[in-house]
Amino acid sequence: MTAADTSSGDVLAGVGLLDRERIIARPGFNRWLVPPAALAIHLCIGMAYGFSVFWLPLSKSLGIAASTVCPDLTLASALFTTTCDWRVADLGWIYTLFFVLLGSSAAIWGGWLERVGPRKAGVVSACCWCGGIIIAAFGVISHQLWIMWIGAGVIGGVGLGLGYISPVSTLIKWFPDRRGMATGMAIMGFGGGAMIGAPLANILMNTFKTDTSVGVWQTFIAMAIIYFVFMLGGAFGYRIPPAGWRPEGWTPPAAKSTMITTKHVHLRDAHKTKQFWLIWAVLCLNVSAGIGVIGMASPMLQEIFAGSLIGLPDVGFAQLDAGQKASIATIAAGFAGLLSLFNIGGRFFWASLSDKIGRKNTYYTFFILGIVLYAAAPTLADMGNKALFVLAFAVILSMYGGGFSTIPAYLADIFGTQFVGAIHGRLLTAWATAGIVGPVVVNYIREAQIAAGVAPGPALYTGTMYILACMLALGLIANAFVRPLTDKWFMSDEEVAALQAKTAAANAGPTGSFGIGTGGLDAKAALAWAVVGIPLLWGVWVTLQATLALFG
Repeated sequence: MTAADTSSGDVLAGVGLLDRERIIARPGFNRWLVPPAALAIHLCIGMAYGFSVFWLPLSKSLGIAASTVCPDLTLASALFTTTCDWRVADLGWIYTLFFVLLGSSAAIWGGWLERVGPRKAGVVSACCWCGGIIIAAFGVISHQLWIMWIGAGVIGGVGLGLGYISPVSTLIKWFPDRRGMATGMAIMGFGGGAMIGAPLANILMNTFKTDTSVGVWQTFIAMAIIYFVFMLGGAFGYRIPPAGWRPEGWTPPAAKSTMITTKHVHLRDAHKTKQFWLIWAVLCLNVSAGIGVIGMASPMLQEIFAGSLIGLPDVGFAQLDAGQKASIATIAAGFAGLLSLFNIGGRFFWASLSDKIGRKNTYYTFFILGIVLYAAAPTLADMGNKALFVLAFAVILSMYGGGFSTIPAYLADIFGTQFVGAIHGRLLTAWATAGIVGPVVVNYIREAQIAAGVAPGPALYTGTMYILACMLALGLIANAFVRPLTDKWFMSDEEVAALQAKTAAANAGPTGSFGIGTGGLDAKAALAWAVVGIPLLWGVWVTLQATLALFG
């Protein structure tokens, strides 16, 4: 036994399996094992985007063949009824709870995550997300909507928040040379979770349904078990680099940009800076515009292009019969699937590009290009140019996803890496806000247009497109005002050293690679990537098959 082994053993004496000190990487560890660990968690919690696949089956969980409708049902009575089927609108509140609790829990417990490390946070996330789904299953069995709200919406929402931010700080520290790419790899999984989870849920519901059950509660339990295994695997795959670690052969570049700091801001001070709130506005406005499109993608395509989707260019939406509307609904589902692919791909592409052109310039691109595309959308719709219209919104959704994956690196550039995970958690309240603002604005504009007598068609969405473009214009202004922080906000070297003291105790030296992080895509890393990559590729294949109907 070497002296280093003895020292390491002394440090770990009395350290719990989930504690931060337990997961400090040892010599020989390959940093490329960390992104698939993060993906394993994000692909599971990303099913939050696909939960709407359960709404229609749950809306007839009593009637089975058809909904047991109660005309006098209110939201309050829906929470406790055992004799009436739930309405889709009542179930949809779970989706709202997901993202409100995601942002809130990330903000509340982000500091705790930085103290305890990503493994413990990942395990707690798995327990909350999967446990919440199981509680929701009991809500289905007992037909109590309030149990579903608390289980999936509240407890599951806490799991979403902790799982979402668990890898951010870790990946940025493992890839100081490619911050954007690293966070893009992980956060890509959150966008892709629904591509795997939604078709899997359909398969399971069709397997479990009987003459007396729509198969949802059994599907909840099966998926919770599958997700728990994957999320625990991801949590236990996390490692953090020792203090002073850097990739082999890499040295921090000279200060080529004043927008990238080498210092650190304490969590207690980050929200006191105007830069935090400017970046908060940047994320909120980008997400508000994008999430509004996600919410109306299917009806928008159907009402704008109507009969032209099935070879009847002169037939408006109101003139279609029930069978024709069903056909274009299937095609519109392919449109939604295509947008999800660009949402995922954009998370990796734009975040990686931000390593080359800078985070601020990346957001300039999002806002300027987004304004042009939103402003052009009504013209493309009037022209009836389906291909250009779809391409425009595919690019918009790629930038929506790219905004999520670029923001952690933006924060690390401005505030340093010491508390970036917790600061990112607090910033996600912007997502919670956008999750309410975007859909509400878009839906109310549409309803106001209909009330004013506007028929389904391009004119129904013209005002919406211009308002979303205005949102992006405000984001462009906020981004322009982001500046480097002054020295008064940064911690002293002594304060940073004190915070890193526990991690530093396991170091083999003051700085360097310590033989950690090398290996590239070796056999172990390849296997880890296959575990998360194969399900993701299956989800992409299923989505592409559905998308073919759009241009078929």
